Amino acid sequence: MTVVENKTSVDIADDGLHRGMKSRHLQMISFGSAIGTGLFLGSGASIQQAGPGVLVAFAIAGFVIYLMMRMLGEMAVAHPVSGSFSTYAREYIGRRAGFITGWNWWFTTIVVGMLELTAAGTIMDFWFPDLPHWITALVTLLIVTAINLVHVGAFAEAEFWLSFIKVAALILMIVVGAAIVLGLTPEPALGVKNITEHGGMFPMGFTGVLFSLVAVIFAFGGIESIGTAAGETENPEKTLPNAINSVIWRILLFYIGGMGIIVLLAPWDQLDTATSPFVRALTTIGISGAATGLNLIVLVAALSVFNTMTFSGTRMLRDLSLGDQAPPFFAATNSRGVPVRALLFNAALMGISVLLNYLFEGKLLIIFIAIIVGAELISWTSITISHFKFRQVQRQDGVKSSYAAPFFPIANMICLAFFAMIYVLMAILPDYRTGAIALPIWILVLGVIWQGKMIHDRRQEKLSDAS
Repeated sequence: MTVVENKTSVDIADDGLHRGMKSRHLQMISFGSAIGTGLFLGSGASIQQAGPGVLVAFAIAGFVIYLMMRMLGEMAVAHPVSGSFSTYAREYIGRRAGFITGWNWWFTTIVVGMLELTAAGTIMDFWFPDLPHWITALVTLLIVTAINLVHVGAFAEAEFWLSFIKVAALILMIVVGAAIVLGLTPEPALGVKNITEHGGMFPMGFTGVLFSLVAVIFAFGGIESIGTAAGETENPEKTLPNAINSVIWRILLFYIGGMGIIVLLAPWDQLDTATSPFVRALTTIGISGAATGLNLIVLVAALSVFNTMTFSGTRMLRDLSLGDQAPPFFAATNSRGVPVRALLFNAALMGISVLLNYLFEGKLLIIFIAIIVGAELISWTSITISHFKFRQVQRQDGVKSSYAAPFFPIANMICLAFFAMIYVLMAILPDYRTGAIALPIWILVLGVIWQGKMIHDRRQEKLSDAS
């Protein structure tokens, strides 16, 4: 296998799409991808498990995620395709791996989409407690699908402003929170008493930090979706490194900075999983009026993630179709470069959550979260292994990357060991055990489907040769 051969398949995979995403779009989307309902809502679970020690958990997980994203970035700069890590798995590990990775990521986007539709209904309870969740889910589905039907520029512009709102709001909260902690407001300085007076930095010990890593990982879920934008980005060799390099600053500012302000503003044991810890922290110190604004930001975060998953899942399904791993029906694009068939098919599947919210309102979030964490482990593991194989091919061909990931191959080993540890923790924790059980079953199902496809293809070849 040579780089030339890989580049050929990559060029074919991009046929029909429009590079309508500008540098400012990708930069803001890369910032915004770090801020979703996993951070605004799901982080409450990690704080409950680790207390202020959640900062250490975010630092550990953030370091591993950064290493993995640099691996993805190196491959994306070399081969900027919308199929992203599915294409890389197919090219560097094998067709079976590409099939499993692609369909797994597509499945992830569908389940995350369902989660965000469900979360939107839950968030709306703040203003309209009697409004059925399924109505909010349906309205959100229709609006976002309509935006994505226009063209890639419409998606990018919508996501630019949604991401801008999220980023600006979170930065504002961190600044205001820091001012309160430091005593730069008329009120006395809070200092670090909410940490020292409630069991210290590690009230639940090292075990608490360890167990919180699963919830922390969920907060990082979807960060790899920026790779699917590579095939429709102007000058990807310049814009992608800038976007990937910003990951470390996003982790420090949004995750560690945001969590740090929360545990400084409010006693960690007064936070719960039913309410956004950001809202609860401000309410605890008497800024109840901020709850309305922050809930609105959480709703924007849900819309943003759903918008990104709609875009990313559509491109992944199309890439699978182009790679002869999904029906060719889904490969078609219209005159505006939109894979309409893939988009509408995905929207219809995500729309199942409207029915589920009607039937099982209030019981879906934790199930979706557990399944998503398991699916993310498959994607991240695939990226890590693909990068290892990618470097081997480059070494054989005497090629050097223009944007090389650091610490190869030690970084790859660290990532794989960390992902394996997360899976073990999922099996131990009752809330995530569903995902741990579903993960090997899901891989087995995809493997069986792949084997069936191979048998079918061989039969078709024999029939073709016979005729």
